[in-house]
Amino acid sequence: MHRNETPEKAPRPNVISEEPHGKIIALSLLLAFLWGGNSPAIKVGLQDFPPMALAFFRFVIGLVIVCVWSFYRHVSLGLRRGEFARLLLLTAIFIIQIICLNTGTKFTTASRSTIFVNVYPFFTALFAHFWIPGERLSVAKTLGIIVAFSGVFITVAPNLGEGETSLLGDILVLISGCFLGLRVVVTKLLVQAIHPYRLLVWYLSLSLPCYAAMNLIWERGEPMQLTLASTAALLYQGGVIAGYCFLAWTAILERYSASKLVVLFFATPLSGVFFSYLVLGDELTFHLLVGAVLVAAGIYLVNMRR
Repeated sequence: MHRNETPEKAPRPNVISEEPHGKIIALSLLLAFLWGGNSPAIKVGLQDFPPMALAFFRFVIGLVIVCVWSFYRHVSLGLRRGEFARLLLLTAIFIIQIICLNTGTKFTTASRSTIFVNVYPFFTALFAHFWIPGERLSVAKTLGIIVAFSGVFITVAPNLGEGETSLLGDILVLISGCFLGLRVVVTKLLVQAIHPYRLLVWYLSLSLPCYAAMNLIWERGEPMQLTLASTAALLYQGGVIAGYCFLAWTAILERYSASKLVVLFFATPLSGVFFSYLVLGDELTFHLLVGAVLVAAGIYLVNMRR
């Protein structure tokens, strides 16, 4: 062990969920805004890369950033006894979520993808109800779920399957949102005993061979090219999201209440629709805007305090 390494924390019997202070709230708002650009960046990247190849290169960039930061902070990346099985579970959830997100985004618009994947706070609230002490569903949270899914319905109801959108793409991204909610809860539980940086390094590392294998099996022969647009998209997905945002959010989850912070992510579907309009020229239709607002309102109701 490096002599300057941060001492390893002993496993904690209880889940830590402290009240977030001002700096953590501001950081979470920044992460929420940045995450809104993920679906548009995926959509741009898919113009030059098939879905699994895009995921592979994205997380190679993210893994390099996480490893460099871990070494800088002198965090040991060696696995401890009993960690591998838990990390495999998290990796499987992560892989399924990314497969659904990238594949679904290929068949729908970036703005719709942004809205559907950002139903994840409701799944987070549902899974936390069963697995995290003190995170029980209330009447307000249940009402929020109903409001949010009404927003999803309003978004998809008109012109399903027309143009660049398809019901399959929307459903796949919605499933990705479900697995993302599950990943948040499992991550919250695991970082109580596994250092956040080590957890990130290992589930990113374990996922890369799977993306490479799926690319060879399913996407062999599909064209790939590195253009200015796809390079920028990869750097955003890999550096900003899989690097910076993953590091910051995982570290936040170690200490602070997920349900008290996830309310701030109402900004993500709204910023995602804005990014989609700005970068891809997606039409800001009335149904899309109403759907985004209802999803945001539902997130607030799910996570508001008494």
